[in-house]
Amino acid sequence: MTTTEHDTNQSQTHLAQIGVVGMAVMGSNLARNFARNGHTVAIYNRSPEKTRAVMAEHGDEDSFIPSETIEDFVASLERPRRAVIMVQAGKATDAVINQLVEAMDEGDIIIDGGNSLFTDTIRREKEVAEKGRHFVGAGISGGEEGALLGPSIMPGGPVESWEALGPLLEDIAAKVDGVPCVTHIGPNGAGHFVKMVHNGIEYADMQVIGEAYHLLRYAAGLEPAEIAEIFSEWNEGDLDSYLIEITAEVLKQVDEQTGKPFVDVVVDAAGQKGTGRWTVKEALDLGVPVTGIGEAVFARALSSSTAQRTAALEANLPSGVEASFADLGLDKAQFVEDVRRALYASKLVAYAQGFDEIAAGSEEYDWGLKPGELAKIWRGGCIIRAKFLDRITEAYEKNPELPSLLLDPYFRNELEGGVIDAWRRVVITATQLGLPVPVFASSLSYYDSLRADRLPAALIQGQRDFFGAHTYKRVDMDGTFHIAWSGDRKELRY
Repeated sequence: MTTTEHDTNQSQTHLAQIGVVGMAVMGSNLARNFARNGHTVAIYNRSPEKTRAVMAEHGDEDSFIPSETIEDFVASLERPRRAVIMVQAGKATDAVINQLVEAMDEGDIIIDGGNSLFTDTIRREKEVAEKGRHFVGAGISGGEEGALLGPSIMPGGPVESWEALGPLLEDIAAKVDGVPCVTHIGPNGAGHFVKMVHNGIEYADMQVIGEAYHLLRYAAGLEPAEIAEIFSEWNEGDLDSYLIEITAEVLKQVDEQTGKPFVDVVVDAAGQKGTGRWTVKEALDLGVPVTGIGEAVFARALSSSTAQRTAALEANLPSGVEASFADLGLDKAQFVEDVRRALYASKLVAYAQGFDEIAAGSEEYDWGLKPGELAKIWRGGCIIRAKFLDRITEAYEKNPELPSLLLDPYFRNELEGGVIDAWRRVVITATQLGLPVPVFASSLSYYDSLRADRLPAALIQGQRDFFGAHTYKRVDMDGTFHIAWSGDRKELRY
């Protein structure tokens, strides 16, 4: 049966403005968000039981039109039809797209709201466009709570789709100073690319917070409840952010069964769903150093290498001479302040590297991305929302071609006043105590590399020329050169 035939079975006065496919928690919460904001919402799940469960639990909240077939779902949507897919990324998403393409008409819009790889989105947009439909890859951040109460949304796709879809997304997005945390990111895969990098920054942010906790716990000897109070205080200042806020809440939690701090009964092996790895892989392809994000991804991988870690403990690997906190004669209050400053600096590096990757991706794929607009929509709803995103927005508004966020006058000044010295002291102390701080250390090394007058790359170029005749350039004249290393060692100019 065609869509047109199905349309005759629906009263034109009772069509839905938007539809959601996938009634797991994220999909059902997003549907409820649309409904709470005055929209009639069509809902569908491959397993009808989930759709029925949503109706049983939330059907009386707002206006939903449930369907048990994809054809009825499409028929319940007003034109241009707008359907958001909230299913598992990969084959499941492709399967739903194919179903919707067959059931929809020209000009209808399919929106993938999952964490899809941006190259898949580029492919899908092209395939769907060839059949006369529009495809939008939309990054949605904020987790289950954000989906219900207001996420940060990063939609890509054709401008025409944004014109039809934008007002609905603005209704459900988080608001900061009355501004919706959503904007049209750019063509094809731009939205999912930006969401990918957002998640990469999130990995680094979470890891460096974890490192700060680890130092306060195992260097300064503070208990989780004490550290929770410290994080709550930090959340009142320049570290004000969602992740700092929830870290305090996690550290306050006491395990019901044992009475121990909750953090002490959790297995220290961190999971990941792939977006952090994608960020690092794409950065390698683009030639962009995202060392903080990379170390955060590797830290999760190492935490989950439980067999290796167990073997290393059993082998009693040598540690060298380890000092104690008391041996180092450190003042506890000063150390806590040093960790706060190092956390802020390392966090800033992670954001700077993420925006560098976004700029490189925009150039590579000709997306025309605007960093200031991205910082603005990350201020609310998303996991990495933070007070200093206002400053990042201002930095790119003042200079859209800013070479690095670290070079903005505001952030450059933020790193003065003892911040760099504190950062160095923290990394040194961690090393002396034998405590791992991969993001603190790599971020500081990145910062020092960025500001260095000379790097060891000159020697590496010499090595490459020696074994592979890869040539080199000189600092004092133009041209490309090679030394006849296996001959008379004369310099040849090309």
